[in-house]
Amino acid sequence: MTQVPQRTGFSGPKLLRVLARLTETDAAGAVPSLSAVMSRWLGWTDAIALSAALNGSPPEVPSAAPARPGSERGIGDATGTHVRAMLTAAITGQGMPSDSRRRMPTRTAASDPAEADFAVHRQRYIALQQQMEREIAGLRGRLRAALASRTPQAARLAMLDTVMEQVLGAREQAVLAAVPGMLEPHFTRLRDAEGAWLNVFRRDMQSVLLAELEIRFQPVDALLAALREI
Repeated sequence: MTQVPQRTGFSGPKLLRVLARLTETDAAGAVPSLSAVMSRWLGWTDAIALSAALNGSPPEVPSAAPARPGSERGIGDATGTHVRAMLTAAITGQGMPSDSRRRMPTRTAASDPAEADFAVHRQRYIALQQQMEREIAGLRGRLRAALASRTPQAARLAMLDTVMEQVLGAREQAVLAAVPGMLEPHFTRLRDAEGAWLNVFRRDMQSVLLAELEIRFQPVDALLAALREI
């Protein structure tokens, strides 16, 4: 009896799994190893900067000062949770003022011709990417400042994270900037079908954005974990 081939399971990052499902591609064979990626992304000047951050003398820690409400010394898990929740709400439209919430109506695209143009959704996606980038960069900087004020080892970690952001930040943004365009074929397939396709696409786009938020938040999670250990 003929067996129907099945797609090989893929256990990579959630963002890649979601994109593989929506774009109907086999992501398992397309994911290079971490060492291969780093060898392409890091030049010799980047390697020198990372080596200096890892092997140089730990920065001196300034004398402790009384913590003030809202200061870097008072930052922690609650701040990270707040920023994550705010960005999640922006993506899903939940917990936001009714006049600024992006609702998820049940009507089809026929009642709103503009929604049948992928450019509208691309711009929406890009705007949310920019918001994630802005909010997470600010939080990451505050967490580094908090670490730098604790111990020499924590200050070294803050310095290393600064270098990593400088070295990998632009490349990461370039990769993520390609994500909205990857959704266009999926959008077209749904639009060409009949039914409540617009709601389906909106939910799918939310899934991709939430998976992207998970990736963007990884450095923040690492810095928060370091602060908990001090």
